[in-house]
Amino acid sequence: MPAISIDAKKQLTYDAIVIGSGVSGGWAAKELTEKGLRVLMLERETHPFDWYRPNIVGGKSIMWGRQSYRLSDLDFEANLRDGISIDWPIRYKDLDSWYGYAERFAGISGEKMGLPQLPDGDFLPPMEMFHVEKEVKQRIEKAFPGRKMTIGRVANLSKAAEAQLGVGRSPCMYRNRCSMGCPFGAYFSTQSSTLPAAAKTGRLTLRPDSIVTEIVHDEATQRATGVRVRDAVTMQDREFYAKIIFVCASTISSTALLMNSVSDRYPNGLGNDSGELGHNLMDHHFKVGASGVWEGDLDRYYYGRRANGIYVPRYRNIGDDKRDYLRGFGYQGSASREGWQREIAELSFGEDLKNQLSTPGNWTMGLGGFGESLPHHDNKMWLDKHTQDKWGQPVVCFDAGMRENEKKMRIDMMNDAKEMLEASGVTQVITHDKGSPFGKAIHEMGTARMGRDPKTSVLNAQNQIHTVKNVFMTDGACMTSIGCVNPSLTFMALTARAADFAVEEMKKGNL
Repeated sequence: MPAISIDAKKQLTYDAIVIGSGVSGGWAAKELTEKGLRVLMLERETHPFDWYRPNIVGGKSIMWGRQSYRLSDLDFEANLRDGISIDWPIRYKDLDSWYGYAERFAGISGEKMGLPQLPDGDFLPPMEMFHVEKEVKQRIEKAFPGRKMTIGRVANLSKAAEAQLGVGRSPCMYRNRCSMGCPFGAYFSTQSSTLPAAAKTGRLTLRPDSIVTEIVHDEATQRATGVRVRDAVTMQDREFYAKIIFVCASTISSTALLMNSVSDRYPNGLGNDSGELGHNLMDHHFKVGASGVWEGDLDRYYYGRRANGIYVPRYRNIGDDKRDYLRGFGYQGSASREGWQREIAELSFGEDLKNQLSTPGNWTMGLGGFGESLPHHDNKMWLDKHTQDKWGQPVVCFDAGMRENEKKMRIDMMNDAKEMLEASGVTQVITHDKGSPFGKAIHEMGTARMGRDPKTSVLNAQNQIHTVKNVFMTDGACMTSIGCVNPSLTFMALTARAADFAVEEMKKGNL
């Protein structure tokens, strides 16, 4: 091979390639660069199933709700206990310290509760509940022993510690403008947190407008050698090379990439000896609950705009509570004062209208459920290779949705919300169930699950592809079951753990 080609390949060779820059990708870049690796980060940027795909640097880390909870052994043991799907290859003890590691860097504010189904973490001071929320909490907990209400555990800095100040972050200013971007860095995202940390090492190369079309596999070594990339603007193709690859493009995109990476050894997708790639697609189901009016306390208001709400942890199918469905749900919600919108349909005008619009209305209180979906082999995604997107890539097709277990659960999710609100003194309670097609909760998971047996899973306990040891997947695709809590903190912990393992294996010469 001519020397010029060798030099060119060296310029395109890194210690690690990270595909995607969202929550998992950002953590992979931070961890690997801080451990001394030169990292190339590639970001795409440019049935009913609602697939939210931002295609931007930072991924969904700049549009998430920031609720951050740990899974418990109730979740990690659930499949084995219920005799469905396959068992997780890890338990809570395997992630405990990594949860803490992620919490300390990300900055999670919250209250310790001592509940086994919702493990406590290394928290910043909790945000304060509003007066009405405190009243509702006391009355719910008195009327329903075993049910608890707390302030949400949220990745907004109530106080900036050294880990956050070191990357230029500062405390939350309580503007509740998170969706517009946070100039203070109080809202955890790739841009505010993991990307600055990785960039500070001088070992990160970020290449946006890069559509990774295939992971290149060497059959002789049974390892991946790199990736093929299509420039989203010029449509030119090139290859990049690395010793390890972290696939963190978000559940659907990550699995689609493996499906598109075919060879003589893997005709059905990279690492797909089990045939499980693309199957067991899961999402949380929500848009069900109740709300009503809190009468009185009109002389009370709140200061600032808290970027957070309350949380009611799971209480169904725990201990002696047995339902006609498996697993459970939690609630998110908040209290608030009605605003000027209440007058839109009214006929007031002049001074009376102005006075009404400048005076807060009644307090309202709502609870919205988030429930667990079970893993089903025939909830799936696949590639339609006869239909291509504008970059020449096969489009993704879906066949997935709620089953009877989730439908039964939603009855409790709605009725329990009403029951708790009425018991707490909320009046004019109205229930709702607006349906929840898969994808709508933006918590899609599964499709490349972890497991102990290569015959029934894609990834091992270290998030490695069983048969391609230098490829790691640490985003939602790896999940074997999903619990009922928001999953991003688990992705952070799994990524940090896998990055640590990968670097140690590289030092031993195993990768």
